[in-house]
Amino acid sequence: MTIVFTQQEISNWTNQYPILKDIIALNPVFWINPNLNKINETASLPFTRDDIEEAESLWHRFAPMLENEFPETRDTNGIIESPLKIVSSMRKEHLPEMAGELYLKCDHELPIAGSIKARGGIYEVLQYAEKLALDAGMVHRDDDYEVFSTSRFKEFFSQYSIGVGSTGNLGLSIGIISAKLGFNVSVYMSTDAKQWKKDLLREKGAEVLEFEGDFSEAISAGREQTIADANGYFVDDEDSSHLFLGYSVAALRLEQQLKQKDIQVDADHPLFVYLPCGVGGSPGGITFGLKQVFGDHVHCFFAEPTHSPSVLIGLVTGEMDRISVQDFGIDNRTEADGLAVGRPSQFATAISGQLVSGIYTLEDDELYRLLANLADSEGIYLEPSATAGLTGPERIYPYIRKNNIDVSNAAHIAWATGGSLVPEKDMKLFYNKGKRLR
Repeated sequence: MTIVFTQQEISNWTNQYPILKDIIALNPVFWINPNLNKINETASLPFTRDDIEEAESLWHRFAPMLENEFPETRDTNGIIESPLKIVSSMRKEHLPEMAGELYLKCDHELPIAGSIKARGGIYEVLQYAEKLALDAGMVHRDDDYEVFSTSRFKEFFSQYSIGVGSTGNLGLSIGIISAKLGFNVSVYMSTDAKQWKKDLLREKGAEVLEFEGDFSEAISAGREQTIADANGYFVDDEDSSHLFLGYSVAALRLEQQLKQKDIQVDADHPLFVYLPCGVGGSPGGITFGLKQVFGDHVHCFFAEPTHSPSVLIGLVTGEMDRISVQDFGIDNRTEADGLAVGRPSQFATAISGQLVSGIYTLEDDELYRLLANLADSEGIYLEPSATAGLTGPERIYPYIRKNNIDVSNAAHIAWATGGSLVPEKDMKLFYNKGKRLR
């Protein structure tokens, strides 16, 4: 149930937390989390590293099916993963004062869905498909999961429907994998979603239902319509533990990539990670995983648009998912479609409130400038929302000073969340806009 706050309550919060005045004025801000806990002092968390390892096992069980159904995964034997690239030219040209090295986690290159949402979205659908097949006695966990590619399994899954509310990329990941497995899939998309994403979903066999409202309205409608079907399953981006676990596996993969590059993470070699944030599920899951792997030596920061700072407002006020940006008169209108979320995740935000080091906001124009800068310096093209992490190293100096952190041997990772599936004509428009704004 949506809570309606009075103007007096809003006024009380703005007086108690002065940063809210800048947030309401749409000024870029940087917030240090006063509730950040050391990993051994965190309140009870719903998962442990063992749960992340089990989620990784599911990915490996399904690798034969993914390799068979999606040729783009054959080079990685059905494993969905992205490279970690050093972006030294970007650092030298645009972050000259930054200490340490800058890397890009290239989730825009993730196969199948071309975005970070491939981690959570595909994982949740696979775990649901596995559960249905196990319950029906059609498969055992030690079987070859290539059987999920057979017509027998696809006919079985055609009895079931999957629904998801999305501004774009989560819908793509859910729609593509669900249709491939044989499910009837419906994607409920908000007005922020780009047309090319809707067109691609329809091409892949998903039903797309469009809503004039924002993400919260689309997800509410999708939830209501999906659960009305006795054989319906709703992927709830506002409250999904499965999405969260799917994202968290990225930490195990990153651990191996850092080892391969001889990058140490310890007290003398801190790791800073910058994650674009919408509803908070993907950055929250990755942050949880990284904290399980690297403990207090990793410092994670979320990046949100000035017009859609839903997680920031939820954490500053302590109201979490009970409050929205619209309660503060903020319009939730941004070119960063994947980040256009007015109300944060119930599940993820409660966890992130203990683990995230801070949050910064930035304007849409800055996203476009970052897009053009990266393209010119590294030849890498992202969608606007995916560039939000690139400005992180120059935004966190107050945190570094406050905690007296030696960053001379630090590694910085900007998480690139999407872009490889953007049509060339759209990417050209993004790039040209960024060039004009410089």
